Amino acid sequence: MSRSALVGNVTTMLEDAGFAVSDRCAIRPKSFDIAARRGDDVVLLKVLANIDAFDGYTGAEMRRLGEYLEATPLVIGLRTRNEDLKPGVVYFRHGVPVLSPDTAMDLFIEEVPPLIYAAPGGLYVNIDGDLLSDVRSDREWSLGKLANELGVSRRTVSKYEDGMNASVDVAAELEEIFDRPLASPVSVLEGAEEVREETDDPDEPEADPDDAHLITVLTRVGFEVHPTSRAPFKAISEDEGSDRKVLTGHSEFNRTAEKRARIMSSVGEVTRTRSVYVVERARQDSVEGTALIEREEMERIDDAEELENIIRERAEVEA
Repeated sequence: MSRSALVGNVTTMLEDAGFAVSDRCAIRPKSFDIAARRGDDVVLLKVLANIDAFDGYTGAEMRRLGEYLEATPLVIGLRTRNEDLKPGVVYFRHGVPVLSPDTAMDLFIEEVPPLIYAAPGGLYVNIDGDLLSDVRSDREWSLGKLANELGVSRRTVSKYEDGMNASVDVAAELEEIFDRPLASPVSVLEGAEEVREETDDPDEPEADPDDAHLITVLTRVGFEVHPTSRAPFKAISEDEGSDRKVLTGHSEFNRTAEKRARIMSSVGEVTRTRSVYVVERARQDSVEGTALIEREEMERIDDAEELENIIRERAEVEA
């Protein structure tokens, strides 16, 4: 299956699950392919046939964008170099959860979260330690008794009850012994933080030198500017006086800029953010909801509220 067809299938699946889905980010370089929202759940999705193509730089960018846009970065893929991804298992690449299409279907359509995750050494589950302690006490078994049944140390059983993960085999044996499920689902839409390997917070990239003047202006009027390197927008700008965010682009206004502005508008609609594209000369007020502002006009803006009013008015004129 081609990657384009795979992206199409994932988009259809999300729409069937009740998500609003953005246009595909059909530009390069790109850290994610689509954004999607259902209620308060927002995801930024990268779709790959072989997940080994997902590099650390892209992973860091997706995690940054997820933080700024209050979204979960997520990869959906078919295989690694060595094997197909197993259904019902959460994998990780560079701190980002990775699912097979079948696992994503269970999560989004059936609303059945995965129980198993891959980590160095094999496949694991997150045991509900409080529940394990309760069922052991109900049966009046000591830590030592359960340890003997499992063939592990008393200390290991104590760690399970304190929240340590367990191999799939041990989890299955525990559930057979007590005749009830004891595994906690992996909270994929919260970034699977409870089982994810420790990953250093990614540093922001250096801003493009061509954007330095724009960043200076945005900072002066009261925005905190987060540069991006592989997104369809140059930065995410946060109004320091509120929780409002603006997707920000900057270049000469040409066909590529117009395409980026359309994608920004679509992503902004899903993530509930405004978008603005700063150009040298503008022939129109906006592109499908992304406001166009000429550089000289931008330099005359005094504060964040004035800029936000201009963006809103130009977006509403087109709507």
